[in-house]
Amino acid sequence: MTDAPLALTRRRLLIGLAATGLMARAAPAALAEVQRPLELTAQIGARALRPGQPDTALATLLASPGDGVLRFQRGDQLTVSLANSLPGPALLSIRGGSTAAAEPLLARRPAAPGGRDIFSLPLRHAGTGLCDLRLWGDDSAPMPVRAFVVAEREPVAVDRDEVLLIEDVRLDGDGHALAPGRDATAASSLLLLNGKPGFDLPVRSGQRLRLRFINGCHRSVIAFKIADHDLRVMAVDGQPAEPFVARAGQVVLAPGSRVDAMVDALRPPGSEAAILLHDGSSARPLGRLLYGAEPALRTAPAAPLGPLPSNGLPERLDLKSALRVELPLGGPDWRRPADLTATAAPAFKLKPGRVAVLALSNPGPQPMVFHLHGHWFRLLDRLDDGWKPFWLDTLTVGAQQTERIAFAAEQPGRWLLEAMAAHWSAPRLLRSYAVE
Repeated sequence: MTDAPLALTRRRLLIGLAATGLMARAAPAALAEVQRPLELTAQIGARALRPGQPDTALATLLASPGDGVLRFQRGDQLTVSLANSLPGPALLSIRGGSTAAAEPLLARRPAAPGGRDIFSLPLRHAGTGLCDLRLWGDDSAPMPVRAFVVAEREPVAVDRDEVLLIEDVRLDGDGHALAPGRDATAASSLLLLNGKPGFDLPVRSGQRLRLRFINGCHRSVIAFKIADHDLRVMAVDGQPAEPFVARAGQVVLAPGSRVDAMVDALRPPGSEAAILLHDGSSARPLGRLLYGAEPALRTAPAAPLGPLPSNGLPERLDLKSALRVELPLGGPDWRRPADLTATAAPAFKLKPGRVAVLALSNPGPQPMVFHLHGHWFRLLDRLDDGWKPFWLDTLTVGAQQTERIAFAAEQPGRWLLEAMAAHWSAPRLLRSYAVE
């Protein structure tokens, strides 16, 4: 494969995910519940971000047991406990698990300093997710992200399963981390891969890797590329995809988006390949694949993989009888998190089982990032006569543009709608919808 330049125009930022092919397949078998605890602590910690400079104080999200990637299995029933040791309120939000009884702000309020929030979370879908503290108060302090992985119950034929989590930090002249939602034009910007300014991933020649790319940046749309390697996309936003090779070898992710890609490490022992990131203004190396000196694991490439096991999303959506909703992103009906209450009127209501079609219009001068809680959606064609063959939970809508999405209301309850401009100084805005 020739290493094409990592070009990321605004158009590619906005439509990059539209190249994904996400197809639902057979309905899943019944899942046996396994009770598992997840104990988290939100606190201030110190991280070494700049060589030779003092550590930077940042909010962190510690986990027990273990402190690596949070890994579980489809069908697990989590008991989540968040202890808040931050100076302000903390509210946990998880993409990858959903239940209306645990929906933040609508069913759960932020934990006060010194307090604790405990809730149950059924893991109905396998896939790559994340958990964070950003829904509440990321405009008062930069908040952390943790990778959250729910494994398939069926085996997946890969040699390695690795997470690549990108985060961003902005520092003032004194080295203090700045919160998003306010002006930071004079700040310096750092991009971290798995918590480091430069991350090396050791591999063996001939290995097949499952790389879970996660955009943990606060506001930025980004693109990933591994020099001289094909990325074969297998899942997007936690839902299986019909496998395909990423265009120009790169995957594009809105804030909070996730892409699972299979990568065959086919270069000879002793090689290396740059992990490149584009943030809309420039491309830069953030890490490397480092090939070990041992002999190749395989003498020939592994056979192509079929789709990952289905999570059981519907194969068809009834657009003819759908509830149609005009939903401008931003404006007086959208509230900052502190101003949203459980008694606020929902933007729309629909009955369980019915399909909703939302016209997401962005009247502003910046691209807007939209996130739907509780469900995954299809991106409809411009003529509204079909849809792109993929599922998403997050979408970037271009400035002065309108996108139409459709989803089947399978989860009763009240759910959040999120919107924010893809710009550091933009506030996070919320509304809600009801399935009842």
